[in-house]
Amino acid sequence: MTVTDAAPSVLGAAQDPSSPDPHVVSGTSPLADGFRSRFFTEADYQRFHARAPRYDAENAFFADDFAELVAAGYLKAPLPTGLGGSGLSLTELAQEQRHLAYWAPATALAVNMHLYWAGSATDASARGIDGLDWLLQDIAAGQVFAAGHGERGNDVGLDDAQVRAVPQEDGSYRITGRKVFTSLSPVWNQIGVHARDDSDPENPLIVHTFVNRDTPGVRIEETWDTLGVRATASHDTVFDNALAESHKTVARHPVGPVYPDYIGVLLAWYLPLLSSVYFGIARRALDIAILGAQTRTTLRAGISRHAQKPAVQRQIAQAEIKLEAVSAFVDSVTHPEAGDWAGLRALAAKEFATTTAREVVDIAVQVVGAASVSKRHELERLYRDVRTGSLHPPNTDAVLEAIGTVALGLA
Repeated sequence: MTVTDAAPSVLGAAQDPSSPDPHVVSGTSPLADGFRSRFFTEADYQRFHARAPRYDAENAFFADDFAELVAAGYLKAPLPTGLGGSGLSLTELAQEQRHLAYWAPATALAVNMHLYWAGSATDASARGIDGLDWLLQDIAAGQVFAAGHGERGNDVGLDDAQVRAVPQEDGSYRITGRKVFTSLSPVWNQIGVHARDDSDPENPLIVHTFVNRDTPGVRIEETWDTLGVRATASHDTVFDNALAESHKTVARHPVGPVYPDYIGVLLAWYLPLLSSVYFGIARRALDIAILGAQTRTTLRAGISRHAQKPAVQRQIAQAEIKLEAVSAFVDSVTHPEAGDWAGLRALAAKEFATTTAREVVDIAVQVVGAASVSKRHELERLYRDVRTGSLHPPNTDAVLEAIGTVALGLA
């Protein structure tokens, strides 16, 4: 397969019409590995890919893509077949997300914030964790879920919260505060949040619950105008004494990293799926560099194509090795094992995947050269999209601190 916009001739990057057809052979690339989606055809992916530049340029939500994802049943992919889903495992869904992100990064990243609710609820219910039937039923009915965990001034993620949850006599909560980076803002029906319950000041709790979009006291502030992944439309969500119904509280735990079973399952889905998205971005960037190097001409004596330069060969080799490592690591944590270190491995995979993805995209920029910084070049957008990876909670600092303290016997 060749892609027409993989390496456009911009800023004077000449192409050699006599060179062989450019191709990619790496088994981690959708152009070579023979992956067949359960939901999308090659033509579907090409439509997603063609829309991505416009969504980015206009800072517009991926509305047409989203309608196709819904129609294909993708938002129900991990649900059991009895609920209208396809029963995809975490491993299978991670592969789907990797390939979707390759063609449309912001589309994949945004829908990820619904899919991990669907996958984790399915998995947790199968393990006998109670209280999730309503969530599965609502997803099966077509409800769209968003993630409300980002907060300004909160550098500890799920361990604490700025948003407050005030318990009511009937077991419900009143939620007040602001969540940032809430992807799918134009379309979500319910948002999962964590908030702090200070009703017992000596024993504050973190409450994990859900709020309906049409509940009084909920509003969206359109704040999203960012460097990358612009089509996610991750606007702020503000809560002013908004009701979270009693049956929608799925977990409670003390302030700090002491998570109940369901939150562990949630992270076990969130982290590999997020990692897969950033892998897809990096793989796409590397393929652009490979395809371009095979046709780009050079004035150097004795060779005719950029791909024949030893420096380019070394750079491509380094990037391929990096992505092989990411692919293996992320795939391994889609088969979680018991034990505390298993959770830390998922954190480590997220950190390694997002950091390495950024390194690979930087290598691709070097290989492509000055053409890559043109707004007409796909790589310019990928360079921006990949920058957000290490900022997703838990961010780099939090991940390294968590792993380091355990490895040193301090936790």
